[in-house]
Formats: sequence, C-alpha cells, structure tokens
Amino acid sequence: MRKVHLIRHGATEASRRRLYYGRADVPLAPDAAEELLELKRQGIYPSAEGCRVFTTGMRRTDQTLEILYPGVKAEREPGLREMDFGDFELRGYEELKDDPAYQRWLTGDYLKNVCPGGESAEQHAARCVRALAGLLEREKGDLLIICHGGTVTALMERLFPDEGENRWHWERPTGRGYTVWFDGTVPKGHEEI
Repeated sequence: MRKVHLIRHGATEASRRRLYYGRADVPLAPDAAEELLELKRQGIYPSAEGCRVFTTGMRRTDQTLEILYPGVKAEREPGLREMDFGDFELRGYEELKDDPAYQRWLTGDYLKNVCPGGESAEQHAARCVRALAGLLEREKGDLLIICHGGTVTALMERLFPDEGENRWHWERPTGRGYTVWFDGTVPKGHEEI
C-alpha cells in the first residue's frame, strides 16, 4: 500500500475574514507559523522521508512546506490549486450578498454553478481528481501534498463517495488533512492528520 498525505496550508488573513479566495496568491497570516509549529510539536505530521513532495506553487502552500518541512524541496502541481472564485475573489458574503451574480451563483445547484470569471465546484473537483490521478500514475511511491482546504474536501468526496453526505463532511482546519492509502490508484482507506 502506498500513502498520499494531503495537508491543508496554514491560516491566512483571508480565511479568517471568511473571504472567497483561490487564485489570489495570499500569504500565510503572521501567526500561522506558530500554529503550524504547535501542531508539528504534537507529532501529527507524517515524515517527508521517502515521499515525493508537492505544493500547488501558491505562496501559502510553499510557506507551509517550509515551516513544516524546512529545506525539503517540492515540485509544483498547479492542478491541485484551490477553486477559482473569479469575480468573487477576496470578497466576502457581506460585500456580495446584494450582488445579483452572487445570488445566482448561490441559487440552485451550487456544485454546478460557475463563479463569474471562475469555475464551479464540480469543475474544480474534476481538475483536482485529474491532477491527483496523474501523480498516482507517474509517481510510484508515497506522496506528500501541501494544498488547499477546498482541494482536500473535493478529493476526499470523490475518493470516498459513500462515506460523507457532501464535501463539507471532509472539511479540516488549516494545517490539517488526511492520509489516504492506495492500492495502485485505488483508494483503500484514510485517517485524519
């Protein structure tokens, strides 16, 4: 069995302010390093030894990698980036609630509705699944991936469709994630990080 460790990046000011952000290349919050280091002291993170390491190439994922695994080199896999919120990037509910485009986006099937200038949750999930499948085909050993909350939830929902009612079942706090066991490219189990 091989392992894939999916770790959500540390906290950002945008996440704390409950803003939509995906393609915006925001840094970690000033105190995120201490939060991540406290989790590391608790011993929750897997070793990077023997793993191929990836980030999405966004500042927040690269910073998280350097804090948790100083000096470890990573490759970039942009296909695992967060959902692109298009015109809603770096904006929150209070600012958007009266915007007709935002109201349309929230109405009906929120998984299929496309953010103006961005993508839908369904498109995001499909992109992430393709990217992970590519890594699983190309890389033969264990993987450690520093990515995003939406990426983790989308992948877990698709990998384990019978375990959760929806993607929010899989949501983890910043700095946390899952280890998934694979037999080749077939998911066989998971545990929380």
